[in-house]
Amino acid sequence: MDSSDVLQPVQEIIDNVRKNKDKALHDYTLKFDKADITELRVPTETIEKSIENIDVKLKKALEDAAENVSKFHKAQIPSDWTMEVRPGVKAGQIIRPLKRVGCYIPGGRAAYPSSILMTVIPAKIAGVEEIICCNPPDKDGNISDEILAAAYIAGATHIYKVGGAQAIAAMAYSTESIPAVDKIVGPGNIFVATAKKLVYGTVDIEFPAGPSEMLALIDETANPSYIATELLSQAEHDPNAATILVSTSRKVAEETVNYVKEYLETQERKEIIEESLSKYCHILVAEDMGQAIDFTNAYAPEHLVIVTEDYYKTLESIDNAGSIFLGNLTPVAGGDYGSGTNHVLPTSGGARMYSGLSAESFIKKPTIQELSPEGVLNIKDMVINLAQAEGLCAHAMSIRKRAEDIEK
Repeated sequence: MDSSDVLQPVQEIIDNVRKNKDKALHDYTLKFDKADITELRVPTETIEKSIENIDVKLKKALEDAAENVSKFHKAQIPSDWTMEVRPGVKAGQIIRPLKRVGCYIPGGRAAYPSSILMTVIPAKIAGVEEIICCNPPDKDGNISDEILAAAYIAGATHIYKVGGAQAIAAMAYSTESIPAVDKIVGPGNIFVATAKKLVYGTVDIEFPAGPSEMLALIDETANPSYIATELLSQAEHDPNAATILVSTSRKVAEETVNYVKEYLETQERKEIIEESLSKYCHILVAEDMGQAIDFTNAYAPEHLVIVTEDYYKTLESIDNAGSIFLGNLTPVAGGDYGSGTNHVLPTSGGARMYSGLSAESFIKKPTIQELSPEGVLNIKDMVINLAQAEGLCAHAMSIRKRAEDIEK
């Protein structure tokens, strides 16, 4: 994902929001979303009422998904700990949540209530006090009941009717309506991803998360009709979504392509899928599984589907992937909505150095240390010698004075 083409306009948006605050947000919402809004924040009563306006089946699905996401992310919170590294030298780590975070919820081509669950719930579990969400409104200046209901179920503090790079700028620098946060998370288009990169340092971000991508690593045991649905499901996200198939079986690869062509005719988002497939879908046949795995690790996909004869054995060689789906019966959609794992994941090769969003994304880990008299004497010479080697005499003096008093 090359952001060079949008770097200048995104920086201009950020600068405008920093200077003109709410006025800039209103202007951009009118320009980009065609909505003339008066209030940026959605009233609490509107959020609470939204739960009554959605389909009962959707409400149940959101609640069930929220329960699974909560179960999974609760297991990710580490505990405080201490250890004695030498006699009298105690060191450890404590866990503290961030105070306020911002969750960007994409809009435009579709509503994504699942992204509310995936960003808000881990923050809530981590103990974040204030969790705000930004979502672009429709042309009437409203946010869908599905999004609001998900925010209510997940436990968001406030939700604001603003999207794009301007939302990222507002959460980073604050406006009259939107407070500055400590960290911004959530997926978005290239403008959103670029804005997150530009404000990083003023606030933290989880990682640049751009258009969706999936790689399926398969052999002759894969069901080609299932793999075809994986290619289609990722392609329907966005015209810029990338779908890759790496197979050691030419026969299965060809059968998968045939199923893609067959199923494509029935898809509601056919035009989006066709554009995505024509630009960013590649079907690759590897000489052997070793070559297929090497390519997979080099590509470092956001979503990795592994369907091989012994997929746990294959998994042992996988180093780079955002989230991994094992076997014929495990679609990416399971992780997107229902398994409990997080679907906010690194893209564009980011899985080489990042993991997906987690409860740990919203905590800090300050270290602690305590020296007893024995501990001071145990590390005195080491500290003095290292401090003197670096020319920091006051450092050496700080421990020497204590040691001298102890030895009196």
